[in-house]
Amino acid sequence: MSVLPLVFTSGWASGINAYAVVLLLGIFGRTGLTDEVPASLQRTDVLIVAAVLFLCEAVADKIPYVDSLWDTVHTVIRPVSGAVVGALLAGQSGSLSDITAGAVGGTTALASHFVKAGTRMAINTSPEPFSNVAMSTAEDLGVGGIVTLAMFNPEAAAIICAVLLIIGLALLIYLWAKIRRYLRRRAQRREEKRLADEVARVAR
Repeated sequence: MSVLPLVFTSGWASGINAYAVVLLLGIFGRTGLTDEVPASLQRTDVLIVAAVLFLCEAVADKIPYVDSLWDTVHTVIRPVSGAVVGALLAGQSGSLSDITAGAVGGTTALASHFVKAGTRMAINTSPEPFSNVAMSTAEDLGVGGIVTLAMFNPEAAAIICAVLLIIGLALLIYLWAKIRRYLRRRAQRREEKRLADEVARVAR
C-alpha cells in the first residue's frame, strides 16, 4: 500500500490542475528523481501536450467567468485524469490494485475539483479581477509544492491534501449561498441575451 499516499495526493492535485500534475510527474520521472512514475507519463509527446495545456489553463484560470467556464469543461477531465494517473502509479509500483488506485485518484480529484470550481464561482461574485489572479496563482504554486513534496515525503503530502480537502469542503458549504446567487445572475444574463437576440432578429 506504499503508493496510496502518492495516489491520493496526485488525485487531489489533479482536481485543481490535472495538466500540472502530469507535467510534474513526467519531469520528475524523466530526471530520475523517482522510480514511481510510469514510462507512459515520461514520454516527450505527453510532456509537450501537458505543458501546452498547462499554459492554456494558466491563462484561462485567471480571467473572471472564463475560469468558471473552464472548470465546467473540466468536470469530467480532471477526475478522469486523477483516476488514470492513480492507476498508472499503482501499476508501476505493484503495491496497490489499478482499480482501487483509480477509484481513489478519481474520487479525490472530483472532490477537489468541486471545491475549486465552487470557490471560483464565489470569487466571481466580486467585480474586481485581482482575486481570481491571486487564487489561481496560489493554486498553481500549491499544486507544484504538494506534488514535489510527495516525491520526498508522500505521507506528509497526503495528510496536507486531506486537511486542505476538508477545509475546502467546509468552505464550499459556507459559500454555497453566494454561489447560488452567482448561478441565478448568470442564468438571468443568458435569458436577457437570448431576449435581446430575438428582438434584434425581429427588428431585422
